[in-house]
Amino acid sequence: MPRAYSIAEARDQLPSLVHDAEQGGRVSLTRRGKPVAVLISVSEYDRLTAGRTDFLGALADFRARNNLAELDLGHALDDTRDRSPGREVDWG
Repeated sequence: MPRAYSIAEARDQLPSLVHDAEQGGRVSLTRRGKPVAVLISVSEYDRLTAGRTDFLGALADFRARNNLAELDLGHALDDTRDRSPGREVDWG
């Protein structure tokens, strides 16, 4: 768990907190006791954001790597949505 500091405390100790982050530590910054930000090293940030893509990009990558016809999913691809009308709702 990262150490937590209020923003005011972090302002007073910023050089040491940055040094800790550079060494691989994580520092949670809080406002009124609630976490609002995390201080991490650039290498950790790069690791966390490397190769990120949106959903459509991930789906396109998946489809490019996998031939869905060869997976033998049968009708699962055609019938993935439940088309039943659902339950009755009493609005009264």
